[in-house]
Amino acid sequence: MPITSRTRERLTAGIARLVRAGRHVSGRAADSVYGELPSFGWALLVPLERDGEQRCSALAAQAGVDVSVASRQVAALERAGLVERRPDPHDGRASLIRVSAAGVTALAQTRALRSEWATRALAGWDEADAHRLTELLERLADDLDRAAPPPARSPHAGSPHAVGAAS
Repeated sequence: MPITSRTRERLTAGIARLVRAGRHVSGRAADSVYGELPSFGWALLVPLERDGEQRCSALAAQAGVDVSVASRQVAALERAGLVERRPDPHDGRASLIRVSAAGVTALAQTRALRSEWATRALAGWDEADAHRLTELLERLADDLDRAAPPPARSPHAGSPHAVGAAS
């Protein structure tokens, strides 16, 4: 049986509320660890930690942002001592970015703060409820990934369709 529009609306509203709560918690965790460091730092540090050093363009693609945006964000992380750069041995024009020891520590501290928050938030839950929610969230994330439209292609310079395409 298909999902009713009322249930879809409640579900999407619930997801939006969950995302806002997650951003709020992430922001508080980042503030308590590194003060003014913007929350974008975590979106870049995690793939670097997970996948190892990489070019800014690869990192931008993983974070879902433009390369120029990722470059500015990486520069801020570098100034904070959370990432390090080295020349790409295969292309002297490019750099490889990796998480520094301070970045690894920052991620660990943030995860510990999030874990403490989750422990308090889920204190009234039993294992079965938490396990079921985890399964459903993983299923939802997989289904959202499959349902997502393909990435937009960059408009060609001078194309009549290029105006406003980047907004």
